Amino acid sequence: MTAKVLIIDDDRELCGLLVEFLELEGFVTRTIHDGRAAVDLCRVSSFDAIVLDIMLPGIQGLEVLRILRTFTSTPILMLTARGEDTDRIVGLEMGADDYLPKPCNPRELAARLRAILRRARAEEGSLPGGAAERVVGQTRLNSAERSASHAGTDLQLTSAEFNVLQVLLEQAGTVVEKDSLSRQALGRPLAAYDRSIDVHISKLRRKLASLGGENLIVSVRGSGYQFTVSTGKQAP
Repeated sequence: MTAKVLIIDDDRELCGLLVEFLELEGFVTRTIHDGRAAVDLCRVSSFDAIVLDIMLPGIQGLEVLRILRTFTSTPILMLTARGEDTDRIVGLEMGADDYLPKPCNPRELAARLRAILRRARAEEGSLPGGAAERVVGQTRLNSAERSASHAGTDLQLTSAEFNVLQVLLEQAGTVVEKDSLSRQALGRPLAAYDRSIDVHISKLRRKLASLGGENLIVSVRGSGYQFTVSTGKQAP
């Protein structure tokens, strides 16, 4: 299945290089160089993944991300200035699925996109044994529909959040190491100083807690995270 990727970046030279490489890798690409126009395009056209630069004319990338997340769950990979950790964390908090620092390696971008797409496609995200649904306590996850709920209310997860929750529910009651969680949920090993998993976990906790599911995801110091089979106090 050919993936349609939208690149939102005002650097036309970089866009040209990325398009050339990604199309050789089998992607179908489209570029747009203005934030406001990108939002308008995404309202009327669908894409399998979006590559979004943080620095844009008109509407800044983070504002584009915020608006996009009000009407689409399409996986979004941010391009951020090298060393701008704050932009990365804020972007992940606002619903981005992953990030790469600029200037980015086109080969690494293609690999990240493939990882995002593999995890986002429902037919490749079924639970072990062919089960379409996993239920732990009041938390329910349907891999075929890529939906999750707690106490009967939709959690409204991003693609990355869904992936993280799916891995935790599949191994509920056991500790999942951070690197393993990153590999399974994001499709890549955990890099040094990478906060992606921590940010996704933080968002999942808030969404669960808002529906009465406090302390369901426990931190295990120096190891990883565990989805508890029954509600208990979170480890310090």
